[in-house]
Amino acid sequence: MPPGGADPTALVNVVARQRAELERLRDLAATSAVLERAKGVLMAVTGCTPEAAHVELLQRAEDGNRTLLEQCWLTLGALPPPQEQPPGTPPAPVESPAAVSSPVAATSTADLAKALGAIGRDLVRVGTPHELARCLLDHIGPETDADAVMLYGQLSEGGLELIGHAGVDQTLAAQWRYVPPVSGVVALEALRAGDPLWLEDPATDRDRYLLIGEPPERWPSRAWLPVPPGEDADVALGVLRRRSGAFAPRERELLRAVARLCAGRLRAFDTPQERVGEGVTQTVQSVFDALPGAAILLTPLRAATGEVADYRIEAATAEAVDVFGRTGREMVGRRVLESYPSVAGEPLWQGYLQAVETGVPFVSEPFVYQDVTGEVPVTTTYSVRAAPLGEGLLVTWLRHEPAERQEQRLADVQRLGNLGWANWNLLTQEISWSEQTYTVLGRDSAERPLALERLPDLALAEDAGPLARAIAELVRHARPFDRPFRIATASGVRHLRLVAEAVTAQDGTTVEVHGFIQDLTPQRSAELALMESERAMLLQRGILQAERALAARLQHALLPLPSRPVQLAGLRVQVAYLPAQSGIHVGGDWFSAIELPDDDALFVVGDVAGHGVDAVATMAQLRFTAKGMVTTGSSLTGALTRLNYLLLHSRDSQTTATMVLARYHPHRHVLTWAQAGHLPPLLVRDGEVLRLDRPAGMLLGASAAAVYESAEIHLEPGDRILLYTDGLVERPGESLDAGLDRLAGVVRTHARGESGSLDELLATLLADERRDDVCVLDIRMPLEDTADPES
Repeated sequence: MPPGGADPTALVNVVARQRAELERLRDLAATSAVLERAKGVLMAVTGCTPEAAHVELLQRAEDGNRTLLEQCWLTLGALPPPQEQPPGTPPAPVESPAAVSSPVAATSTADLAKALGAIGRDLVRVGTPHELARCLLDHIGPETDADAVMLYGQLSEGGLELIGHAGVDQTLAAQWRYVPPVSGVVALEALRAGDPLWLEDPATDRDRYLLIGEPPERWPSRAWLPVPPGEDADVALGVLRRRSGAFAPRERELLRAVARLCAGRLRAFDTPQERVGEGVTQTVQSVFDALPGAAILLTPLRAATGEVADYRIEAATAEAVDVFGRTGREMVGRRVLESYPSVAGEPLWQGYLQAVETGVPFVSEPFVYQDVTGEVPVTTTYSVRAAPLGEGLLVTWLRHEPAERQEQRLADVQRLGNLGWANWNLLTQEISWSEQTYTVLGRDSAERPLALERLPDLALAEDAGPLARAIAELVRHARPFDRPFRIATASGVRHLRLVAEAVTAQDGTTVEVHGFIQDLTPQRSAELALMESERAMLLQRGILQAERALAARLQHALLPLPSRPVQLAGLRVQVAYLPAQSGIHVGGDWFSAIELPDDDALFVVGDVAGHGVDAVATMAQLRFTAKGMVTTGSSLTGALTRLNYLLLHSRDSQTTATMVLARYHPHRHVLTWAQAGHLPPLLVRDGEVLRLDRPAGMLLGASAAAVYESAEIHLEPGDRILLYTDGLVERPGESLDAGLDRLAGVVRTHARGESGSLDELLATLLADERRDDVCVLDIRMPLEDTADPES
C-alpha cells in the first residue's frame, strides 16, 4: 500500500457506521413527528398540556402492551386496535367518553380526531403566529366554510395586538392591528368571559359589537374563542365566514378543539423570546446590546431540499428595528420574512444567499432612508453588509458619510448625463479617468487611459485635425476649448464633446489639464433627423405651392368670375367665389350661369371631392359636360344620370362630386331643379327663409344605381334663391343642421330686398378663417317682372 494511502477496511467501517447513524436519525425523526401529532390530538380532545399528553401516551402504551409508536398511530386512528387481548391484559382505555355512546357519535369523534390529527401534524411545522393562522385557515376552511382567521394577543395595558392573520388583506390588517381596551370588542369580550362567542345574527351583532370589516356585513357569521379556554386566556382566535347562518354543532366542537390545540403552539412561540437561539448564548446578545449601530445575527433555516427558506434572528443590537417597530431583543427568535417581508426575492435576499453559500461578504447598493430626528425628517444613505459568521450571518447597516454621498452623487450625475471626467498631469504624466469616461469612449476599463495628445487618434479622420489643434493651443497657451468630434465604435459612429481647461504654473506653463467627455449621440441623431425632416417638408411645400399656382391658373381660366351682377332671363344673378384661407390646395368648387337657346336660364353649383390639379380637371369636365347636355336638350335628371356614369367610368373611379342644377322658365316664372347629394337651395320670400325640400338624388360617382328626381317652385316678385357649396355652412365641431340654421338666420337678417347685398352676407358669415372654398349663386326675382312673355 502506498505511503499515506487509506485503509479500505477502515473506510468500509466508517461508511457502515454513518449509514447506521443515518437510519437511526430517520427513525427518530419519523417517531418524533408521529408523537407530536398524537400529543396534539390528546391536547385538543382533553385540553391537557403537552407534558400531560406525553405522559398519557406512555401510560396507554404500557397498559396496552404496545410500543409508544404503536400507541401514537392508534391514537391518530391509523392503526386499528387488536380484536383480542392476551389473557390477563387490561383493556385499553377509550380515547374519549363520547366514543362509546353510539355508532354515530363514534363516527363523529373519529372524523374529529382525524381532522385534529392533520392539524396537529402541520402545527408542528409552523414557526410564527402568521403561519399558524394560515395553517388553521387551510384546515378549518373546508370544514367550516371559514374565509378568514385572525389571532389577537392581549397586551399588558388590556388592549389587543393582531399577531397573526390569514384571508385578510393588508390594509384591513393594518387598520385593526391595535385595538384599545374598550367595550363592544368581540375578541376582548371572549377573553374576559373565557368562553366562545358565536356571532350569527348580523343585525343584532352590529348593534351589540364593534365588528371588523368594511362593510361589517362582509362576514355575516363569526366565532371568537379564547385560547386556551378559560379565564386565563391571553389570545383570541377569530373565525370569519362569508356564509350566513349558525355554526353547526360539529363545527363548534371542532373550533373549540382547535382553540385547545393552538394553546400549546402559541406557548411555544414565546420560548424563543426567552432564549437567544440555538448555539447562541446570552453572552452574545449581551455583546450585541453594547454594540453601536444596527446589526443582527441570523441563522439560516433550510427546507427539506437543503435550500435556505428563511433566517432566524438570533441576536440584535438596540438600534436594529423591523417594519413592525420591534427593536433589539424584541426581534430575537423571529424570522426575517416576518420582520422584513418585503425583502423576499429582492437583491438583498439574493445577497444573503450568496454570502451563506460562498462565504464571501455581500455589500448592497446604497439606498436612501428617511428617519425622524427631533421631529425633523433626516435623509440618510445606507448600505447593507452581510458577512458569514460560523454557521450564521452577521448583517450590519452601513451609514454613508457626506463625502461618500458626494462621490455617489458625482457618479450618478456622470451616468445620467452620459459624461465622464478626465485629468492629465503633464509634469508627473499621471492620468485619471472616471469609469464613465471609459464607457463614453467605448474602451475597456482594464486598459490604460490615453495620453492627452493621443485622443485625436480615436477621432474620425476629418475630426482628428481640429481636435489636435485645439489640444495643442490648450497645452501651449492655456486656451480652453469645447470641441465636438466623432469616433467609430462597434455599435456605430458616436458624436462626442470634449470640454477641457488648463491649470498653469506661475510662469503660465500648463501643468495639468482637466475636463470631461460627453456622449451627444442621441441628441445629435435627433438633430440630424429633424434637419432631414425639415428639408423634406420644405421640398414638399414647394411642390404643393407650385401645384396650387398651376391649379389656380387653370381655375381662373376655366371659371371666369363676373365683376358685377348680370341679368339672365329677367333675373338678377350675382356670383361669389372665395378660395380657402388655410392650406395650399385649390378646391373643386364651381358654378355656371348661362342663358339657353330657348331663353331659359341654367344655374349650376357643384363641388368635386378633393383638392389640387385633379379636382380642377374633374370640375372642368363636369362643368362643360353639364352645360353641353342641358343646352342640347337633356333634362336635368338625365344630365345628372349621365354625369354619374361619367364619373364612375373615369380614369379615377374613386372621384365623387355633388351638384345642384336649376332651370328657370321666364314665361312661367317656374324654377325646375334637381340635385346630386348637394345642400338644398334657400328661398327668401317676404322676409322668411325656407330650405327647399330636396328631391331624390345621390352624389355623383357613388353608385351605378343612383336615381335622380326633380322639383319645381313658382317664383314671385322679390323672391331670392341662394345656391351654395358646403364651405359656406360647415364649421369645426358644428353639425350640418346647425350650420344651415345659422345660414338661414344671417340671410333673414340681411334680407332687405335689393339692399341686402351678397358681399355683406358673406362678410358676416365668413368672419372666421375659411377652411374650404366657398361658391355662391345669388338669384333674385325683381319686384316688377321684367321678363318678356313673348320671348
